[in-house]
Amino acid sequence: MSNPWLALDLGADPAERISQVGRAHERFVTGERSVSQVRAVVADSWRRSASARLSPDSTAPIELGEPELAAYRAAHPLSRVLPLFRDLLGGLADDGDHLMAVCDAHGRLLYVEGHASALRGAESMNFVPGARWDEAHAGTNAPGTALAVDHPLQIFATEHFSRGVQRWTCAAAPIHDPRTGGLLGAIDVTGGDHLANPHSLALVRATAHAAEAFLGTLLPRPASDAATVSMLGREDAVVAVGGRQLRLGRRHSELVCLLLVHPDGRTGEQLGFDLYGDDVNPVTVRAELSRLRRILGPQVLDSRPYRLRGEMSADFLEVTRLLDRGLVREAVAAYPGPLLPSSDAPGVVKLRQLIDARLRTAILAAGDHRLIQLWLDTAWGAEDLQMWEVYAAVLPPTSPARLLAAHRIAGLAVEYGLPSPGNRALATSVQRPRH
Repeated sequence: MSNPWLALDLGADPAERISQVGRAHERFVTGERSVSQVRAVVADSWRRSASARLSPDSTAPIELGEPELAAYRAAHPLSRVLPLFRDLLGGLADDGDHLMAVCDAHGRLLYVEGHASALRGAESMNFVPGARWDEAHAGTNAPGTALAVDHPLQIFATEHFSRGVQRWTCAAAPIHDPRTGGLLGAIDVTGGDHLANPHSLALVRATAHAAEAFLGTLLPRPASDAATVSMLGREDAVVAVGGRQLRLGRRHSELVCLLLVHPDGRTGEQLGFDLYGDDVNPVTVRAELSRLRRILGPQVLDSRPYRLRGEMSADFLEVTRLLDRGLVREAVAAYPGPLLPSSDAPGVVKLRQLIDARLRTAILAAGDHRLIQLWLDTAWGAEDLQMWEVYAAVLPPTSPARLLAAHRIAGLAVEYGLPSPGNRALATSVQRPRH
């Protein structure tokens, strides 16, 4: 079986593959949604790109300019690994045919390095520091898609969703925080079609592993009895405890979430109601808790009542603490997505809605168009009609973004079956927040 993360099978003709995928791409962007003769990881990425209403002729936006970029990347953990990246990949980046790029967990490029001629070519498609290259803003591409699927991969030529990027081939690998397992960003090598070989993928994967190992020697680790939990924007929780990193299944992730918000403990009956509502089977709940206790260890999960022991921290609790302190910008930066977004457990759904509502309300109350834009630039905020209306209301009168906002408001109003918005966003339904 061929490796699904490699762009070309051994012996495949690159030119023939470019034509074949290019024809599939044109059929897809002109409305045909059944994708054939394309890798599954690429077809899924095309669908996500299309769902984000991205044009195949769009260009990645530049979100961070100087001095914002300089301050942001100076504080980013991956800046501490830049010498290692240059040591391992610098030879490629200096040969005139390749670029080395580093992005954060949101797909924002922190560094793009290489020969001047390659950099000039990259500038034409906004592959520059400060640009946003996640799938929602740049379509299918190696760093953005590696972040989306959390796996090293190659994206070859016409596999890119944006036509302006299809003369490039890239290999990228995600990089994780060695303490929590959360995504820090990705390392990418971009060049010509010759990159579509197993060696480039192995190289970026090894570089990512080296970066994680290096960060493990630099970043402060929690005490041996402390645990950190990551579950924002993730289908399953990752728990770092006792030097181990554990990826939990769905029900165990939900149980840990519910126990974190009830530090004094919960009975099996209470947990069962939070998990299943009225359709609860006490035996099933006890069995899940017993399995979770074996996974985490008796030193972490106690019973009678069920509670988590020792020092525990969680990403969603950090967001709520930041909101409690009025640090809205910091809370937005610490929020990579909704809490366990696929969970339908009543207790988790209630908590997810509460966190989202608190963050959204704080953004609206702040009345800062830059904060609102951060929300609108996400997959979960892109179709938030009220937020678009407030965004239009708080933009400076001369901002060209007001026209874009007006078009988006009109489009969403039609999609939701609402009356034509007219001047509603700027006058009646939305009042300019007071400072």
